[in-house]
Amino acid sequence: MLRNTTKILSLYTQNTLRKQCLHTTIRTSNAAAKAKLIEKKGLPNWSNEDRFTTDMKIIESTAPLKAYRVMDHTGQILDKAHEPQMSKEEALYCYKKMVQLHVIDGILYEAQRQGRISFYMTHYGEEAMIGSAAALENDDVVFGQYREAFMLLYRGFTMDEMMNQCFSNDMDYGKGRQMPIHYGSKKLNFQTISSPLGTQIPQATGAAYALKLSNSRACTICFFGEGAASEGDFHAGLNMAATLKCPVIFMCRNNGYAISTPSSEQYKGDGIASRGIGYGIDTIRVDGNDIWAVYNATKAAREIAIEENKPVLIEAMTYRIGHHSTSDDSTKYRDRNEVEERAQFDNPVTRFRRYLEHKQWWNQDEEDQWRKEVRSSLMKSFNAAEKRKKPDLNQMFSDVYDELTPNLVAQKQELQELIKKYPEYYSTKDYASSS
Repeated sequence: MLRNTTKILSLYTQNTLRKQCLHTTIRTSNAAAKAKLIEKKGLPNWSNEDRFTTDMKIIESTAPLKAYRVMDHTGQILDKAHEPQMSKEEALYCYKKMVQLHVIDGILYEAQRQGRISFYMTHYGEEAMIGSAAALENDDVVFGQYREAFMLLYRGFTMDEMMNQCFSNDMDYGKGRQMPIHYGSKKLNFQTISSPLGTQIPQATGAAYALKLSNSRACTICFFGEGAASEGDFHAGLNMAATLKCPVIFMCRNNGYAISTPSSEQYKGDGIASRGIGYGIDTIRVDGNDIWAVYNATKAAREIAIEENKPVLIEAMTYRIGHHSTSDDSTKYRDRNEVEERAQFDNPVTRFRRYLEHKQWWNQDEEDQWRKEVRSSLMKSFNAAEKRKKPDLNQMFSDVYDELTPNLVAQKQELQELIKKYPEYYSTKDYASSS
């Protein structure tokens, strides 16, 4: 009897152990399957024991991200493997556009000081950003901030078109409704500049998402400064781009100052690049005064955006040599010697010119001749644009509603009555007529 009881207990124990092992195996299998499902969805697998530690460590900082550079300030290539395989003609085209922009900035800045245009912003110190224009395709859509005239010049925007916009005349594509330098060109895929800071960032993300849905082999590129990166639009735009996997290149021009606020007071962490990494975006920091570093980084970023449908953040470390705008006097908040030293030691135009001279592709005679040609052509466009009439007054009421609303009809009628009643005060001779 005892022997039979022992045998029965032994069989029961074995059967129980088998069931426990089976349940353990099932649970393990289910956990593994769930982990694979989580990984497939791209979610962090916090059921993985490797993600936990018994060490309590509060991270104070990480090593600063270094800036990628191709050539030094003397124009010497640091690593031949990174020198772009660009022809002499292509390289000279970039340089000539840099010089052209430099001449335009000088003349229009003085024109504003003379009261001939109302506002202007120069690109001094940031001309190497034209490397991004050379790395893109014409189908790529540009969302600028306000220092991206280089992109338009590279794509073929004429000086006539530029001057018409700055004078807000009847040939201005914006019909006189924008401030000077707020360019836009539908044919060149350049979205109109908007004054409110940072609004273009989520717009660029949305446009990139649309390009993705349409299976277009194109991306968007969005320019902004380190000051704009403090806006909420920056964080919303980057997070949307990362989660929706949008083919957009975020180009941050970190030029040291957000108008009068130095970057040391704008943020505490490692610049703007660290934020891209935090949002799960592929990120690189480059020497923003090195046209080839900007070119290589943008070209690589475009390939990632197009081939992988992923956003990329580029932080270009540069320096704003000029005032923020004609409404600003930067000597009130920074040392004049600081500006002069940067302009002399690390001027992006001078750096690229030295590179071309090393290769015997450019000389002083060609420099003098090109500057003379640019100035002559610019003054011709400048004088012609200044003489043109302002847009038709009726343009103040068009392009918002398909049919004018009652309040706009009333306003338009009131304007016409005032002009008719007080012609000596409301002269229309300087405005184009729709008739």
